[in-house]
Amino acid sequence: MKTYVFGHIKPDLDSVVAALAFTEYMKIHWDLNSIPVIIDELNQETKFVFEKFDLTPPQLLKVEDITTEDRVVLVDHNEAGQRLPGLNQNQIAGIFDHHKANLNFSSPIEINILPVGSSNTLAWILFKNLQHPIEKQLASLMLCAILSDTVGLKSSTTTKSDEVAVLELASIASIQDISALTLEIFKAKSNISALSDEQVVLNDYKVLDITGKKVLCGQIETVEQETLLTDRKQGLLSVLQSIKLQQGVDFIMLAITDILKINTKLLVSGVGEIKLIQKAFGGTVVENILDIGPKMSRKKDIAPAIEKALTHT
Repeated sequence: MKTYVFGHIKPDLDSVVAALAFTEYMKIHWDLNSIPVIIDELNQETKFVFEKFDLTPPQLLKVEDITTEDRVVLVDHNEAGQRLPGLNQNQIAGIFDHHKANLNFSSPIEINILPVGSSNTLAWILFKNLQHPIEKQLASLMLCAILSDTVGLKSSTTTKSDEVAVLELASIASIQDISALTLEIFKAKSNISALSDEQVVLNDYKVLDITGKKVLCGQIETVEQETLLTDRKQGLLSVLQSIKLQQGVDFIMLAITDILKINTKLLVSGVGEIKLIQKAFGGTVVENILDIGPKMSRKKDIAPAIEKALTHT
């Protein structure tokens, strides 16, 4: 029997590194036979970070690789829509996350969810509680993951724990210039020149299930917000419609976040989406774009407003 530890579909840096961190935690906590894996291809930012530190990312796992005797531990997600398609829920043995919980299990499992800016901050807290030392290589990855998920500690999701974790992990990793590292991560995250329009929308997305309505919210964090909204606008609008049909969702939008200017603009193509985001955030959609200001976190700034708009008719 094996215990596979993995994050959500379309994994971001936090999700991939969390698989490694929580595998280490599992080995000292309750299962020596834990294996970190990913369930989808790595994005450019994640590839950059692993290459920077000359480290090997987890191997790709398919649902058919999981035997009936195996168990799985979910990190950086908990909702069914973010899980490995076809996964047997009864094989889930634990969840470690920092997102809002939407769970319904028939029997008890270990669940640890904290309102921090990154799953790796949660891992850091648990290591601290166990007084377990974090090795330099893992500390380097965890540091990058926290900086990425909190947008350089500027996101509204950032907590004091994230800030302390960054300082301690940087010390372990012997990284003195955190600002320079953050800029490197931003540049890698912003490099979307090789992505198709469809890949831009689906590079990092979540499907929110709200009162029976499914809302696909893609997000791209970039330093080239205006370029995306001019040079690639029509192509992105076109694929939003096709992805909406493919995914079978009720609403779809793309959040284009400028990580240097601390600003997000929502791109939508349908009448329903226009009405929804205007109700959620106020303002007026102009040429399929709504500027929602210094809101950067899909989890804390965007999803709750969408949920409120859909539940308060």
